[in-house]
Amino acid sequence: MDWSSLPSLAALRAFEAAARHQNLSAAARELNVTHAAIAQHVRSLEADLSTPLLFRSGRGVALTEEGRHLAQHLSDGFEVIAEGVSALQRSKEDRPLSVSVTPSFAANWLMPRIGGFWQAHPEISLSINPSVSLIDLRRDGFDMAIRFGNGQWPGVACELLTSGEFWVVASPKLLSTSKTITLAEAGNYPWLMDLHMLEWRQVVEDAGLDLNSVDMTSLETNELVLSATVAGLGVSVHPKSLVEREVAFGTLKQICSLPRTDLGYHLVTLPRPLSAKERAFRKWLMAEAKA
Repeated sequence: MDWSSLPSLAALRAFEAAARHQNLSAAARELNVTHAAIAQHVRSLEADLSTPLLFRSGRGVALTEEGRHLAQHLSDGFEVIAEGVSALQRSKEDRPLSVSVTPSFAANWLMPRIGGFWQAHPEISLSINPSVSLIDLRRDGFDMAIRFGNGQWPGVACELLTSGEFWVVASPKLLSTSKTITLAEAGNYPWLMDLHMLEWRQVVEDAGLDLNSVDMTSLETNELVLSATVAGLGVSVHPKSLVEREVAFGTLKQICSLPRTDLGYHLVTLPRPLSAKERAFRKWLMAEAKA
């Protein structure tokens, strides 16, 4: 379509409303503009088309023959547009809420708690996609994402979900003593690290332990790191939110805490008003994180 050949869309909307109401003031109220703005749009449209479209009639306006034909076509066209937008909105309301999360967060934080959301909101279907891949919410069709980092990502809105506190942990089977050990003493044990989580490695080194000097095994995913840690194969570091349940159950023991306020899990959305489903899920997430 050659949009350059068409008059201003704002002028067409103003004329269609004026023609439908046969009153400039009523059209102005519908479009939330002034009476003068509607009149200016109509005059501009008449000038572009080189033909009169409206004329004064009593306390309102009436249509010329050309204006009546144009108004009918515009009414039909705007109705088709409205139907298309409404159909898209209905399809979005009917489809599941699509959320991208990291596999570690999904397995160790979200899934142990998700039953509470299902019980509170049986009307909302969730599609949870665990992936470490870099995503684009708009391009990839996700409504929300949960990602780890500092939250300074361009083009999106970010809210801190969990704190940046890290715990160094190990299985009680690995630790040769029941007494508390320091981070430096933990360097005498084998270590396990997700090779993609360079920020987590930096947290440990910033706390004073040179990981180049320890017996380190790098694994592809944090799920593997956690499984190996629970099995007693080494010491590892994780955001508190991912291991606090294991520590509470006694399958892991906390060696030390490494606070970092600049890093954490964030809820990531597009910078637009949230839908009702998105607001419900966000509210539940924030309440669970606070609890």
